[in-house]
Amino acid sequence: MSRRERIELHTRSRKGSIKMDVMTRIKEKAKSRRKRVVLPEGTEERMIQATKTILDEGLAEVTLLGDEEVIGELASSHDLDLSKVKVITPANSSRLDEYVEEYYELRKKKEISLNQAKETMVNPLYYGAMMVRKGEADGSVAGSINSTADVMRAAIQIIGTAPSINLVSSSFLMVLPKFRSDKDEVLVFADCAVIPDPDPAGLASIAISSAQTMQSLTGEEPRVAMLSFSTKGSAEHEMVDKVREATRIAKDLNPDLKIEGELQADSAIIPQVAQKKAPDSLIQGDANVLIFPDLNSGNIAYKLVQRMAKVQAIGPIIQGLAKPANDLSRGCSVDDIVNVVAIAMTMA
Repeated sequence: MSRRERIELHTRSRKGSIKMDVMTRIKEKAKSRRKRVVLPEGTEERMIQATKTILDEGLAEVTLLGDEEVIGELASSHDLDLSKVKVITPANSSRLDEYVEEYYELRKKKEISLNQAKETMVNPLYYGAMMVRKGEADGSVAGSINSTADVMRAAIQIIGTAPSINLVSSSFLMVLPKFRSDKDEVLVFADCAVIPDPDPAGLASIAISSAQTMQSLTGEEPRVAMLSFSTKGSAEHEMVDKVREATRIAKDLNPDLKIEGELQADSAIIPQVAQKKAPDSLIQGDANVLIFPDLNSGNIAYKLVQRMAKVQAIGPIIQGLAKPANDLSRGCSVDDIVNVVAIAMTMA
């Protein structure tokens, strides 16, 4: 699986309107919250163009990181009014010493020096992550010119994971036209892009993170199905045991979460099948969050559904961090950047 396959925003839909319905709702939430985003790749032309759209649509307040002269030239060529944007060159920032000290305290167990901490903090990815940690921004978006590994490393080291979460994962919003009713539905699939083979605790974290993603982006109550080739003891295998244990851990960590496992896919999403295979199920075939036991099954499933059923897939959405730090494809479009900013601000 290529990086582009894992990271790019999948934005084709059968008629074009499904995607717009979902993204319009997400953008409306972002507008109402009026949060602050930091874009560490401020000297990238697409970021300048995206900033203009973000401001025009009222999605967020924007901070651009990078060389002020370069940003100024790009802004001028794209008619971006920098009086509406905060521009910071990390190496010249009045907050640099404070950020260096905080990063040093976070990483001194790794035996780094203050000089090494300073070398790291002048990197816009790390400076942007520290802005999020310190509450100077509500989320960051990068990846147009940096690798996923570099974007995530800065976020994990500085922002860290959310409470009850022990790893960073990803999810996709799958927009299904008139699936179980006469209305379009949005389901969350996870993890389909990041964690190859989570242990039970990791799978539980993915489930909790994905439920939070469903709640924050759609406003719907999450109904989580922990998927397997077994439904409630119909098969015995160590792979089934992993899903059962993950379900138990997730319930212990979040007793109010509506979660059920282990369930076969049809028992999770088809009420008539659930009545026969799992009559006592909490979700009764009405799951809207599907948790796959490993990356093989998750990635295969979302691509099959997307391509064969012509379903809209939006993502991957990075989840599990204490505060949003979203990744982009290096081949991303300006619209992709704008959409990911809207998602990050909705999740903030």
